[in-house]
Amino acid sequence: MSNGSGKSRVIVIGAGIGGLTAGALLARRGYEVLIFDQALVPGGCASTFKRKGFTFDVGATQVAGLEPGGIHHRIFSELEIELPQATPCDPACAVYLPGETTPINVWRNPQKWQEERSRQFRGSEPFWNLLSTLFKASWKFQARDPVLPPRNWWDLLQLTTAVRLDTLVTVPYTLFTVGDALRFTGQGNNHRLRTFLDLQLKLYSQVNAEETALLYAATALSVSQEPQGLYHLEASMQVLSDRLVESLERDGGKLLMRHTVEHIKVENNRVSGVVIRNQKTGESWTEPADHVVANVTVQNLVQLLGEKAPRGYKKRVKNLAPASGAFVIYLGVDESAIPPECPPHLQFLYDANGPIGENNSLFVSVSRPGDGRAAAGKATIIASSFVDVDRWFNQDNYEDLKQSFTQQAISHLSKFFYLKPETIIHVEAATPRTFYNFTARDQGIVGGIGQRIPTFGPFGFANRTPIKNLWLVGDSTHPGEGTAGVSYSALTVVRQIES
Repeated sequence: MSNGSGKSRVIVIGAGIGGLTAGALLARRGYEVLIFDQALVPGGCASTFKRKGFTFDVGATQVAGLEPGGIHHRIFSELEIELPQATPCDPACAVYLPGETTPINVWRNPQKWQEERSRQFRGSEPFWNLLSTLFKASWKFQARDPVLPPRNWWDLLQLTTAVRLDTLVTVPYTLFTVGDALRFTGQGNNHRLRTFLDLQLKLYSQVNAEETALLYAATALSVSQEPQGLYHLEASMQVLSDRLVESLERDGGKLLMRHTVEHIKVENNRVSGVVIRNQKTGESWTEPADHVVANVTVQNLVQLLGEKAPRGYKKRVKNLAPASGAFVIYLGVDESAIPPECPPHLQFLYDANGPIGENNSLFVSVSRPGDGRAAAGKATIIASSFVDVDRWFNQDNYEDLKQSFTQQAISHLSKFFYLKPETIIHVEAATPRTFYNFTARDQGIVGGIGQRIPTFGPFGFANRTPIKNLWLVGDSTHPGEGTAGVSYSALTVVRQIES
């Protein structure tokens, strides 16, 4: 089965950034590509919605990998499309610990960030120096496009050719967590540093410092400094997916929204197609394919395979630690609600003794004047908190719980922003149920698999699944969450299909 160029037919499940990137790259390389997504608009957790003249980013609010040589820069260059306009986040985040009124600013300039952390966490430089050493080696290694974890000889060749002498410095730390590194560098009892790391790592790895794999954390905690950096997109996050869709369609690929993939068909342990349902008409049919690229969670992948899911794979997914959900509040406000010189991203922890999440901490993104998210004199505030998904599905008082979380979030935010009836124009909240309905991700989970030792990098879920020509992209695979992470996983799958 192929098109006129002799290339195969590929079906992509899911039009998140990972699926769109894989689809656009494959279409560019001559494959016949068909992408299906059950939502109204493409982009998944990196899409947007509009209310009362405000444009809100659904989930993702910042982007890495736009710098020369960064993953988005590389992919957009191959696709011959323009990168979206963006401004660097500086500071990348202003972090407020409980009871403190002065933030820890994560500056973009490396020297400035070093001075900040030396002042904030006295005596901690041995820890940060270790992180810097591991990051430099890991970043060079990652830039050589290793395949992790390898599943055949081609994968192994890509991995081994990416290794250099400088990579070997990371090997002794492969089984270290951040907690281990803190103790190793004499910072095991530095409670304030650990609290800061817990907050930041929860954003990037889904788990705290004690559990996060050190090699993953070295990159996650260092990528916000030059020459890398985090960026705030002009207009909205939707620009990223819109440009990928334009590239896909220019090169002959097709995107069908409001189409649900109900089942992945497998014959003799080889993928043969998918069963599709058109949400508008209710019509179902089987669409044949040479390859299926699943831009879904690993939990969703097992569900789509049904009885064809390999027993060991199914068991591993079942035994995963529970993934996180998110409660998100979207506020459209008058600009008078925003303090002067407000950073674009802030993080607050309100109770030093409580668990991070469940409205005890908030990650906040604030629009900038003229960035396309609000009219002149207005602004958007998006605040998210990690939550346990089960309580949002297993309670009868869902609306009461949602209202309670909304009021608590506004109360917390009012300590920093001027939030009064006269400054709040629009309020809306999203819960794991909302994310489930919008993205179809299992239980509305966000951020992928926690980056613990057994599930990160070399020990994680491979892009190459146990079923031939069935591929997994997205935040369940290396290198993890974020638009840059899922784009890298998409590039890996495209290279594997081409090999």
